[in-house]
Amino acid sequence: MRSVRSLLALAIVALLGTTLTSPAQAGQQPPVGTVVSLGTPLSDVLLIGGTVAPGPNGKTAIWNVSTGSPAYLNAIDPATGDSLLSAALPGADGSYAVAATPDGTIYVGTYNNGHLYRLRPGGTVEDLGRPIASESFIWRITTDDQGNVYGGTFPNGKVFRYDDKTGAIHDYGTVLAGQTYVKSIDYAGGKVYAGTMPDAHIMEIDATSGAITELPSPPGLGDPSDKVVYDLNARGGRVYVRISTAFPGPLYVWDIASRTWVDEIPNAHGLDISPVGADGSLYLIQSSELKKYDPATKTLTGTGLTFTGRIQNARSIGYADLNLPDYPGTSVVGTLWRGEEFRYNPQTGKSEIFVTKVRREPIEILSVAGGKNNIYAGGFLNGGVSVVNPTTGEAKYNRFSQVEALLEGSDGKLWIGAYPEARLYDYDLSKPWSSPEYSPGPPGTPDNPVQRLNLKPDLLQTRARALTEVNGKIAVGTVPDGDRLGGALVIYDPTTNTAEKYRNVVQDESVFGLTSRCGIIYGGTSIAGGLATTPPTREAGTVFAWDVAKKKKLWETVPVPKAATVSSVTMGPDGLLWGVAGKTVFAVAPDSGKLKKSFTLGTTNSSGDIVATREAVYVSIDLNKIYRIAPGKNAVPTVFVAHAHRRLGVRGDHQLLMTSGSELFRIDISR
Repeated sequence: MRSVRSLLALAIVALLGTTLTSPAQAGQQPPVGTVVSLGTPLSDVLLIGGTVAPGPNGKTAIWNVSTGSPAYLNAIDPATGDSLLSAALPGADGSYAVAATPDGTIYVGTYNNGHLYRLRPGGTVEDLGRPIASESFIWRITTDDQGNVYGGTFPNGKVFRYDDKTGAIHDYGTVLAGQTYVKSIDYAGGKVYAGTMPDAHIMEIDATSGAITELPSPPGLGDPSDKVVYDLNARGGRVYVRISTAFPGPLYVWDIASRTWVDEIPNAHGLDISPVGADGSLYLIQSSELKKYDPATKTLTGTGLTFTGRIQNARSIGYADLNLPDYPGTSVVGTLWRGEEFRYNPQTGKSEIFVTKVRREPIEILSVAGGKNNIYAGGFLNGGVSVVNPTTGEAKYNRFSQVEALLEGSDGKLWIGAYPEARLYDYDLSKPWSSPEYSPGPPGTPDNPVQRLNLKPDLLQTRARALTEVNGKIAVGTVPDGDRLGGALVIYDPTTNTAEKYRNVVQDESVFGLTSRCGIIYGGTSIAGGLATTPPTREAGTVFAWDVAKKKKLWETVPVPKAATVSSVTMGPDGLLWGVAGKTVFAVAPDSGKLKKSFTLGTTNSSGDIVATREAVYVSIDLNKIYRIAPGKNAVPTVFVAHAHRRLGVRGDHQLLMTSGSELFRIDISR
């Protein structure tokens, strides 16, 4: 139930949302757009950055940052799961990087502002600003015995040191030319160890002199390109390096004293391993189970605590005295990415996983689509799919992956394009949601949604960026995985459960937008690759046409020279193929790709969306204006709605959909 204050706010927004449109033609009243907020349809817990350290009450706590706008620094009581502290990090969206100093000070490195925050014991959160002006993302931080903080960054792959006492910053520079990410970092014995991306290199930095030495690759690793140092921990004279992804992979062990690789642990999950315990052993998640690892004997021992679901990673993992009957002495504790706590007691063998009381935060909407009876919203990073009532804004949230694209098919199912691995799912709205990967239903509940495609293994794709339906088939446009160029067009047939797959349908370009008409698929492409780290080979995004029956490309053209991305395309009511490339909206002939119209409307190259009704085309420009273009030889684009937004969608012929951060809006078009 919405409060009276919320309803009043919606009424005010609706009044303010009415904006000027084109002059009336031949006595007709111009259409009016009325903006109505439908609230925040997506909210959940996402904990990535974290550590185990003394809490606000002096007892051991599990520290995490929950993703949101803003993000929050949280301290959790490991004995009860209660929240001990929740402090906003203004300006930050989230964090992969939390560390504690010996005196109990908590530091947080964040994205997308690239700031460093500090919480002294008994104090309040301080925003220390951006340590290095050029870096917008702090991937990982660690501390030394004096409390100094070391961090790894993007987009220039740098390492920095922050002096805990003076606030002085030391920039060690880019650790290896061509490596834009320092994704993992730790400190031991005067050395900083850093792992890179997009290629897997392990760098050793002398904290005093700044001298940088690359460690040899682990035995059997092969070519480090197209591999990632995803996690790195320095523990007890060794450096544990996991070269993988968010999914299990090999964890290599480097002995600092002998300067040799001494072990390889297969199927390690990450994101962190525990500190070394009193008996010299440590704990990690391996093959879906919490395992005890003895570095001296190089043996793993199972604990019986097992994990399920697609992601089984822990950033916060350490030790705490819980003072509970089944947990005497010291127990292993940690948190999983969705806010669950796990704990294990070595004396009794007791273990459990339970939900903590970390509050849910709104999720930024990444994708939006209209259907016959519903609006659909997909989440960024935290992910999730919400089915929204178009009138009331009432939303049913389903925990899921990051959702790149949504489409209600003619079969009544909701088709979902997911990240990573460019996966395609279909969700039967008439049946209960049950995702074994993210949010399983009761035992025995059939999978719903059902995965139909995974385009990582054979096509090396990561984002199912665009969807359209053609002759009952679902076409998927994708972005490649890792440090490579070349997206794909994939056409899935639900009746036969088969797919036609075309990599590089436009050479070295990703497919960002799709639409279709009369058996022809039309696409918009981008010169960017998966990580946007490989220099493009082409100068501009294209539009193309693909004949499904003939299985061939009919034409390809560059509608806006030097524009890197054609982010969205649609068929207009005038029969032309319309698209948007940054600040320019254009129309081409669908049979030839010949340019028919072009309007430069914006000032930036922000990627916008373009949609159509039976009466007009609507296009997002500069992410703050929506233009209306009515059909006709003398059509002139006019501002229909002025409102900050990220995505633009359409539902029927009299309703637009708009997202701004985590908030969903409908725009009612007067008749």
